[in-house]
Amino acid sequence: MVRRIASQVHQQVSRLMRGNVIKEEPRWYKAVLEHPPLPLPPKAPPSRTAYDVKQPKTQQKPRPYDPKPLAIYYLEDDIRRQFFRDHPFEAFRPTTLTEGATIAAAHPIQGKEWTRLRQRGRKPSPEDAVQFALNLHQHHGLSLSYAYARAVAQFRALRSEHHIATTMAATEADCLGGVFQNSETAHAFEKEIKSLGTWERQAELDEGAIAARKRWRSIVQGNQEPREWSKGQEYVRLWKEGIKPQYLPALTEPLETTPASQSVQPPIKVDYVGVHAPA
Repeated sequence: MVRRIASQVHQQVSRLMRGNVIKEEPRWYKAVLEHPPLPLPPKAPPSRTAYDVKQPKTQQKPRPYDPKPLAIYYLEDDIRRQFFRDHPFEAFRPTTLTEGATIAAAHPIQGKEWTRLRQRGRKPSPEDAVQFALNLHQHHGLSLSYAYARAVAQFRALRSEHHIATTMAATEADCLGGVFQNSETAHAFEKEIKSLGTWERQAELDEGAIAARKRWRSIVQGNQEPREWSKGQEYVRLWKEGIKPQYLPALTEPLETTPASQSVQPPIKVDYVGVHAPA
């Protein structure tokens, strides 16, 4: 009997029994047929040395270690990106970014029970539409394109219904005498009109600002008496007569005493530009 693999002994005995080579059945034959041995694992190829291995034509440099983490990918990100590409004005709707102390509980309607977008409310948000498309794809066995088209169709229908209802309610309230507060747009127009109204007084305001910045200014006040310039003759006459000019009479003249019964003092007239001669 030739040498056989241990896992094939019962097969060789079966062939010999059919050929009447073995007349009597071995005692272990039925036990081995009921519990055949496990097949041997495939033989691994022998290891080869670097001497007989064919060298590659180009030596590839080992890639350096990249410490960057792997990209985090979620399927709803693709749905959300496509949704805002199809509905760009939904990104302009006001929303709050304030985070609460606790995470809001998940909506009770999820999975197989969520079959219509209206189940989450009559005014769905863009995030509701994205989650509805993902729910149809994962729990209802729809393709991603068909689930997205179905979610967007229901979203647009609910938004149109809400817009028509809001418009009709505002029209009805206006007909019944309702008064609404100004919107942010109307408030901005009012501020613009008020700002344009200041342009009419811009020249006057500029003149006053220039006069206020000058410490010494040659601006004749309208309430002063008109005077003529004497070309210095008046000054020479007072000098020859020995009269000293008083440019600040408020600092040189004594204060007038008033009775205690008078509560209000008369204003002191100060001549800053003229020449005061004592009487």
